[in-house]
Amino acid sequence: MIHSRLPLRRALLSVSDKRGLVELARSLDAQGVELLSTGGSARCIRDAGILVTDVSEHTGFPEILDGRVKTLVPWIHGGILGRRDKEEHQEQMREHKIAPIDLVCVNLYPFASTVASGADAETCVENIDIGGPAMVRAAAKNFAHVAILTDPAQYDGFLEALAKGGSTLSERRRWAADAYAHTARYDSMIARWFAEQTAESEAEALLPPVLTLAGERGDLLRYGENPHQQAAFYRDGSQRPGLATAQQIQGKALSYNNLNDTDAAFEAVAEFEGPSVVIVKHANPCGVASADTLENAWKAALRCDPVSAFGGIVALNRPLDQATAEQISKIFTEVIVAPDADDGAKEVLSKKKNLRLLLTGGVPDAQAKGLAFRSVSGGFLAQSRDHGHVTPESLKVVTKRQPSEQEMADLLFSFRVAKHVKSNAVIYVKNQATVGIGAGQMSRVDSARIAARKSEDAARAAGEDTALTVGSVAASDAFFPFADGLESVVAAGATAVIQPGGSIRDQEVIDAADKAGIAMVFTGMRHFRH
Repeated sequence: MIHSRLPLRRALLSVSDKRGLVELARSLDAQGVELLSTGGSARCIRDAGILVTDVSEHTGFPEILDGRVKTLVPWIHGGILGRRDKEEHQEQMREHKIAPIDLVCVNLYPFASTVASGADAETCVENIDIGGPAMVRAAAKNFAHVAILTDPAQYDGFLEALAKGGSTLSERRRWAADAYAHTARYDSMIARWFAEQTAESEAEALLPPVLTLAGERGDLLRYGENPHQQAAFYRDGSQRPGLATAQQIQGKALSYNNLNDTDAAFEAVAEFEGPSVVIVKHANPCGVASADTLENAWKAALRCDPVSAFGGIVALNRPLDQATAEQISKIFTEVIVAPDADDGAKEVLSKKKNLRLLLTGGVPDAQAKGLAFRSVSGGFLAQSRDHGHVTPESLKVVTKRQPSEQEMADLLFSFRVAKHVKSNAVIYVKNQATVGIGAGQMSRVDSARIAARKSEDAARAAGEDTALTVGSVAASDAFFPFADGLESVVAAGATAVIQPGGSIRDQEVIDAADKAGIAMVFTGMRHFRH
């Protein structure tokens, strides 16, 4: 019969992360629990004046092979795995002088941080824990009789249970589940590292035959895209600046859609070097601008589509200042995300109780490599992140007219925006600010026309008589399959166009550009975003 609460006689404490270790050991010692430990953990406990027995003394077997073997012995694993409700197990433990271990508190060698530090392969291999995962898995398997702790965040809950007479079966089952997740994540990191070490190509390193993934759940969200869907946010441990590193300064809890849109906005604003602002609605930018100050960038971005900006997400690539915060606060905004914010900005936004302010501590590298995922029936798709980046040197002018210096700067800007707009995408830009965005249409012609029409609405909102697209440049995320798409762009008032090229009708499109007297450049790079 398994008791509802497990009494504690002996505990094995051996941790890499020593946060809370001394406090845990002191509490256990005060209740007469015998403490076993190894290496640095034993020294830490002993230095705090707490009685602790080294595992080698307990087992009568020394640590060997530079510490590679210290807990991989029957006197440890027998003590963990022995069933208290099975007399045959108890007889064998008595026969071999194996003392039961009721608590195992273990977390693992810092493999991920060792790799991240740039350590050589030999050092990384030496930071692959063997004894730790074996003890964790053994204790988790025998959760009916043994408690397993793998995270300092669990210590307080365990001590509360101990004060009531011991942990319950349901508590130990939950800690066992956490333990297997802990070792699975650890093995996943090691498997990915080995795949990179042994890959014969960049593609194989990024996409190995078996792709293992692990994430730590952050928040359970109220619901997903719709109220009947469940959702949560998971961190993958990469520490890419953004949602995973963000501190929420104020505002309501973030929803699934808030998080998705905020990520889209912050990744987009990371494309630009100067002070820049991106406004996103339903994962699509509705205004993007760079300027000499964030305040001016905000005004230019808002001018593109003030209607869609209402209730949107605002991302900045510089610390938010008070002047910009005052301007943004004039309209309803769901989320502002920035690397930081000054005290004046925080004070201004504090009056908007529901507005969420996220400070990430940095801006992601738009050209960094990584993976992107999408679920499909029976599995998922994985691809490298779209970190493509065009430069003036990579462009090919294909028309008789060369773009001017200002047009070239705006063409590059517009193509960076196109990378973050749902396909089919057509973007109009003037003076480093979007003036029309057409997103997610089945026809590229429709995207061009929708963006132009919205620019007319924006012009009226700004008290101007001429559509904002007149005198702009235009970007297309993929090639124009026919000349009609280009002709729509020309009709909107664009004077230069940037597109990937590669259509069998490229010459037809080039001829239409020459006939209209506009400049056109090919990038050779497509930016579909489905």
